[in-house]
Amino acid sequence: QVQLVESGGGLVEAGGSLTLSCAASGIISSNNPMGWYRQAPGKQRELVAVTSSGGGTNYADSVKGRFTISRDNAKNTVYLQMNSLKPEDTAVYYCNYWVRWSDMNYWGKGTLVTVSF
Repeated sequence: QVQLVESGGGLVEAGGSLTLSCAASGIISSNNPMGWYRQAPGKQRELVAVTSSGGGTNYADSVKGRFTISRDNAKNTVYLQMNSLKPEDTAVYYCNYWVRWSDMNYWGKGTLVTVSF
């Protein structure tokens, strides 16, 4: 069984920075993608950033140039460095691990990021 635990959320002023971390436990393969999604109040969960095997990354247009995803395979941890935060970045941020061969998705419980004006 895979467990994901996020940390690093909090309250920050617009223009500020935060770094989220997600520690994975269980059977983790570096060949499977890990990423971050977010869900704002009243909205659907959306992709923020994902990193796949070989270091490839993909970002939502709304965060390109501001957010950076990275992964430490030795620690089974994925990070999300968030800079130049905007109030519209306010959401619960969820860590995701996708097992390719089974199409199984694992989710963390989420961490709240609140960006004030």
